[in-house]
This record gives sequence, C-alpha cells and structure tokens, in this order.
Amino acid sequence: MSFLVAAVVGIPFLAAMLCLAVRDRASRFVAIGGSALAAAAAIALSCMPGERWLVGSMPWLGTGASQGLFGYELGPLAFIMLLASTAIGLAIAVYSAGYLSPANRDHATGSGQARYYFWLMLFVGSMAGLAVSPTLLQMLIFWEMTTVCSWALISFYDDAASLKAGMKALIMTSFGGLFFIAGLVWVASATGSMLFSALGQMSPGVRAGAFGLFLIAAWAKSAQVPFQTWLPDAMAAPTPISAYLHAAAMVKAGVFLTARLLTAGWALPTGMGLLIAIAALVTMFVALYFYFFQDDLKRLLAYSTIAQLGYIFLGLGVGALGAPMATRGAVLHILMHACAKTTLFLTVGVVAYATGTRSISKLSGLARAMPIAAVAFFVGAFGLTGIPPLACFWSKMYVLAGALQLSGAFGPLVLVLVLIESLITFAWFLWVGQRVFFGKPSAGAAPVPASMNWVLIAMILATVLIPLAGVPIVSHLIAVP
Repeated sequence: MSFLVAAVVGIPFLAAMLCLAVRDRASRFVAIGGSALAAAAAIALSCMPGERWLVGSMPWLGTGASQGLFGYELGPLAFIMLLASTAIGLAIAVYSAGYLSPANRDHATGSGQARYYFWLMLFVGSMAGLAVSPTLLQMLIFWEMTTVCSWALISFYDDAASLKAGMKALIMTSFGGLFFIAGLVWVASATGSMLFSALGQMSPGVRAGAFGLFLIAAWAKSAQVPFQTWLPDAMAAPTPISAYLHAAAMVKAGVFLTARLLTAGWALPTGMGLLIAIAALVTMFVALYFYFFQDDLKRLLAYSTIAQLGYIFLGLGVGALGAPMATRGAVLHILMHACAKTTLFLTVGVVAYATGTRSISKLSGLARAMPIAAVAFFVGAFGLTGIPPLACFWSKMYVLAGALQLSGAFGPLVLVLVLIESLITFAWFLWVGQRVFFGKPSAGAAPVPASMNWVLIAMILATVLIPLAGVPIVSHLIAVP
C-alpha cells in the first residue's frame, strides 16, 4: 500500500525533475511515461476495497510522520480524486506531444517543452499528494503547490495577457489560501489536532465558524461567486493546460477540501448547509448568464466549469442537510465532470490547432473535415449536461435524488432549478455545436497530429464508460451522520 501511494505521488515529481534534465527534445517522453506510471498506481489503489478509510504512515518521512502530521489516508473520495488527476494527466501529456508544435495554427508552441512538462508533472504530483493527505497541514502544503503550478502554467506564453491572467489567478487563489491557513490555526489551537475529524471536537457554533474559513478558501480555489473572475481569464493558458487545470486539477482542489471535511464524521449546523447550497445555486445561474456573451469557445467552457463546480458544492450542501445520496453525487461529479469537460476542452484545442481560431462566429461546417472532433464535442456536451447514460447523468441523478430526500420545500426547489439550468445549458451547447460543426464550411482545416485525435477517441470512451468505475467507488462513501 505504502509503495503504491509513494509511486502515485512521487513518480510525477521525479518525472518533473527529469524533464528539466533531458530538456525539450525528450521531455514529452518522460512526462508520458511518468504520468502513465502514476495513473497505473492510482488505478491499482482504486481497485482495493473501499468500504473504509485506510490510514498509513511513512516512517522515512521522519518526525512529522511519527507524530501523525504526514502520511496517507485512502478511501472512496481519495480514489475519485486520484483517478481524475492522474488519468486526465496522462491524457494531457499524450495530447500535448502533438499540440506543442510549430504547426499549431492557434499558437506556435514548439519551444519551452521542458518547462511546460516540468510544471505539468509537478501539478499531477501535487494533486495526488493533496488527494491522499491525512491532515490539514499536509493538504495545505500540496494546496499551495497547486497554486504555484497553476500560476506558472497559465503564464506559460509569457505575453502580456497570459502574465496578467497568471498573476490574477495567483492573487485570488492565494487570498483563499490565507483563509485555509487561518482555519488550520484555529482548529489546531482549539483541539490540538490537525486531523480533518478534529472539527468534530468543537462546539457546533465554533465548528461552523472554522468551517466557514475553509469554505472561503474552497470558493476561491474553485472559482465560485464572488471569486469566479480569475478562471475565464486563465484561458490564456495553452488549451491542454486549461483542460487539466479546469477539469481535473486546480479547481477541483476546493471542492475536494470541502468534501473531505464533510465526510470526516461530524455534522454542520443546518444554516451552514443551506449557505453552501444557496451559494452554489447563485454561482450556477451567474455562470449560466455569461454563457450568452461568449464568442471564444474556451471562455464558454470556463463559465461552464464554474457552473459545474457549483453542482458539486450544491450536492455537498444538500448532503450536509441530511441527504447522503447528494454527497455521493457531488463526489461522483468530480470524476464525471473531469471526463466530459476534458473531452470538450481538447476538442476546442483540435479545432483551434486546425483553423487558427476559437471564435464561434468565425467557425462553421467543420464536421466533414474533422469528424472525430465533431463526435467528441457532442459526446462531451451531452455528457456534461446529463444525457443518459453518459458521465454526468449519474452524478446529477444522485444529487437530485438526494435533494428529494430533504423534508420541506427546499428539495423540490433545488430539483426545479437544476433542471432549468440543465435544459438551458443543453440547448446552448447544442446550438454552439451546430454552429461550429454544421452548415457551410467557414475555412480550411489543417491536419492535426494523430496523437491528439487518439486522445479524443479515448476521452469519448471515458465519457461513456467512466460511470462503471465511479459509481461503485462512491457507493462505499461514508456519509455525514
């Protein structure tokens, strides 16, 4: 067990160092190999029994491990996060081998590959470390590492727009990190422990206050209202990086922290659960409003990410009100959304590579020239909006079923609002897909590397089949009492 945990966390860090050593010419092979080994370790861990949390220490870490500050803690939630961060990381590494090419009509990105893969592998390792963290302190360390990695990757092109976007993301997420630190200090001083379960030793009112600090940190990291503005600007990053940061990694850290706290064996006051759910609904509809003003495909996907993260917070809030099925749906949505949204982002990357634009108004009729991209876009869109039996149908079904477990009018209200949001999102993405892929061809499409199309095919299959892996895992999730 310890060997697999060390592999899933350590191999990406080792690969990051090797990427710098071998420089641009071979760094992509190192990154692909390292991410493949990390993904294999994550799959092996997730195939182990998940009925309970498995806790272990690593004595070679020194005094911190012997005192219980560092180690690993595994369970359904950790398995979901490990699968999302490592498997998508592998897809991004393979896709990037073709994307980082001087032939890319959207961005000439033939240089700087060692730097690119260094930060990508560092990010994969940081997300894996965050997923297995047994204490608030260890999670904070990896949390801040993801902040630095996201800043470096968003700023990758070193032009004015990307540097500004990277700095904005760094400032806003670091601001949230201050609340994480404040919450950790409060819990440690009040209980003498840095375990996630330590909040259960606090009185309900004090616990709600401490949890509120962590919640603000999570909102900032996951781009929830009022912290949402950094994420659309972060689309200045290379498209594979946008896919990883905003589908499987960076923004998922905030919802993971919230889920990790809420599945630690203690309950929140009703008012706090309502706050989480209502804030999530507000975020979903604010993001939905901005769909209709986007001409850039990546910015549209960015606002969609904000809304889908709202779904996860909504499920966690409803779960905190006493609906364990909603908690399971929220955790499942971490993985389901990762597959569907990565498929959409990588489709946009293929379109931009071949045409040199991401502008909806300038694109049409691409299906004949790019059939794989067309299929991938619609599978990703249908999976994202919850068309059965694709990925997000299952997680949204759990959340809605959980909402109906609640007594009173709030559960049916959640059901109605979620259905409205889903129908509007479905209609808009269907219109965008028809606009881009059907009709009279707008411009010629250059050929794209085979590696990019093969990754699209893999992501199409993942969006269809991933529920077979995710649903059994979350069925073992221990809900809040």
